[in-house]
Amino acid sequence: MHAQQNINYSRIAAALEYIKENFKQQPNLDEVAEKVHLSPFHFQRLFTDWAGVSPKKFLQYISVAHAKSMLKNKQATLFDTAFETGLSGTGRLHDLFIKIEGMTPGEYKNGGENLHINYSFAESPFGNIIVASTTKGICYMAFANNQQVALETLQHHFPNANFKQMTDLTQQNALYIFTHDWSKLNQVKLHLKGTGFQLKVWETLLKIPMGQLDTYGSIATKIQNPNASRAVGTAIGSNPVAFLIPCHRVIQASGMFGGYMWGSTRKSAIIGWEAAKMQVED
Repeated sequence: MHAQQNINYSRIAAALEYIKENFKQQPNLDEVAEKVHLSPFHFQRLFTDWAGVSPKKFLQYISVAHAKSMLKNKQATLFDTAFETGLSGTGRLHDLFIKIEGMTPGEYKNGGENLHINYSFAESPFGNIIVASTTKGICYMAFANNQQVALETLQHHFPNANFKQMTDLTQQNALYIFTHDWSKLNQVKLHLKGTGFQLKVWETLLKIPMGQLDTYGSIATKIQNPNASRAVGTAIGSNPVAFLIPCHRVIQASGMFGGYMWGSTRKSAIIGWEAAKMQVED
């Protein structure tokens, strides 16, 4: 992880928030740079270093029009076939080649009793995160603005588990997802506490390719429960593993991004960042 990238995100987020609030006025580069206390030159360079594209191009990626086009251009059948072989539809290693294992009924019921959980804090392009793992895989990952609050939230999720602050290989492997170092990314295994319905929804989210989007209604149809959009939304909102399970790629049918457990600005940032990365690679 690059510490500077994490520091930069707070400024990027402030800029995105300002743009979202003043979108109708179409603020120019000078105005946005002033709001984050940088010269236009330094802001342009900072933003481009972080996103890989200019602020203007990035905003196109998070506009409603672009979101709608991303929804329309899906090639689900091709991708579903590629996903089963562990490859993306474009021949690249699938960025989220992940296998979910649900916790046993006993582990679920007893709040993680007898589970030994390692946890650590790390940096990402979207701020600090907390990541936790059992012997079977990643059990929790969340963006963490405050480390103490993040730890308490993790402990609330598994009230009877034994916790140890330690970085292990399972966590390190999962964190490679942020650096795009595919040569080091083995299959990521998740060990999740969830109902059968939630696990099915989370597994379906893994099939949304990076740089593409899907809707709540579409997810409901894919799990063969087309009338369950509201329940699907609830399950998505309960996602215990940020970014690895890409709930940020699910938006409203209108093209509006909608809410996100870790903040709507962060959701916009992730969607735009992923779209930019795919554009650069293509």
